[in-house]
Amino acid sequence: MGSMATGGSGTATVPRRQRYMDRKSLVPLLLFLPPTLVLFTLFVVLPMVDAATFSFFDWNGYGPITDFVGLKNYDDVITHRNFGTAVRNSLIVVAVSLLVQLPLAMWCAIALAERSVNINILRTLFFLPFMLAEVAAGLIWKFVYDGNYGLLPVVGDAIGVKMPFVLGDKLWVIPAIMLVITWKYFGFHMMIYIAGLQSIPSEVIEAARLDGVRRWQIVRHIKIPMIRSAIVISVFFAITGALQLFDLIIPLSNGGPSHSSHTIVTFLYQFGILRMKLGFGGAVSVLLFVACVIVALAYRRILFKVEQN
Repeated sequence: MGSMATGGSGTATVPRRQRYMDRKSLVPLLLFLPPTLVLFTLFVVLPMVDAATFSFFDWNGYGPITDFVGLKNYDDVITHRNFGTAVRNSLIVVAVSLLVQLPLAMWCAIALAERSVNINILRTLFFLPFMLAEVAAGLIWKFVYDGNYGLLPVVGDAIGVKMPFVLGDKLWVIPAIMLVITWKYFGFHMMIYIAGLQSIPSEVIEAARLDGVRRWQIVRHIKIPMIRSAIVISVFFAITGALQLFDLIIPLSNGGPSHSSHTIVTFLYQFGILRMKLGFGGAVSVLLFVACVIVALAYRRILFKVEQN
C-alpha cells in the first residue's frame, strides 16, 4: 500500500512540473511576442494592405483615394513595354545566382574549409564585399566601368584593347551587373557552406580516406550530401534576394540604358514611385509579393518531396 501511494504521488508530480514549465515558458512568450506582433503589423502587414488597396485606384499620393479603376493598373503593368524586360532581368539574376554564384561559393568553401591563419585571411577577403553597403558597391563599380576615367578602360589601354562603355551599352550592361552581383554576394553563401562543412565529423572524412576514396568522391558523395540543409538555405536566399534586387542596380545603372537593366523592384521605383503613380506601383508590388509567395511555397513543396524520398 505504501509503495502504491508513493507511486501515485510520484506520477501526480509529473503533470504539476510540466504545468510549471509550461507557465514558465509562457512568461517570455507573453513578454516579447506582443511588441514583435505590433512592429510586424505596423511595418509589414499594414504597408502590404495599403499597397494592395492602392493597386485598385488611380492615385498620385495626394488627396483622398477615390478614383477606383479596378484591375486597370494590373493590366497596365502586364502590358507595359518595359515590364517584360524587368521580369527577364530578374530571372537572369536568379539563373546566374544558381548556376554561377552558388557553385563558385561552394568551390571556395571546399577549398577554404580548413582552419588556419592564412585561410582565415582569404575568407575575410572574400566576405568583405558582402559587408560593403550595396549603394557603396554600386558606386565603386560604376567608377570601375566608367568609359572615360574608370579602371576598365585603363586596363584596356594597357593591353591595347578598346573597351566599350559597358553601362551605356544594352549588350554589355546586364553581364556587367551580373559580375558585380556575383562578386558582392558569393562570399555570403561561401560562409554558409563553410559553416556546414566544418560541422561534418572529421572521423567520417578520415574513414573515407583510409578506404582509398578519392578527394572528389569525398566532396561529391560525403561533403555535399551532408551539408544539404546549408545548400537549401543558400538557394532560398539566392532566389528571394534576386527577385528583390534594387539598391545595387540604382547607383550602378539606374535601370539604363533605355530601361534595359531594370529588375522588377527598380521598375516599380522608376515607373511607380518617381512618376507618382502609386496605384501602378501598388500593382507591381502585389505581383512581386505573389511571385515570392509562389516561389516560397513551391520551394517548400519540392523540398518536402525530396526529404520524403
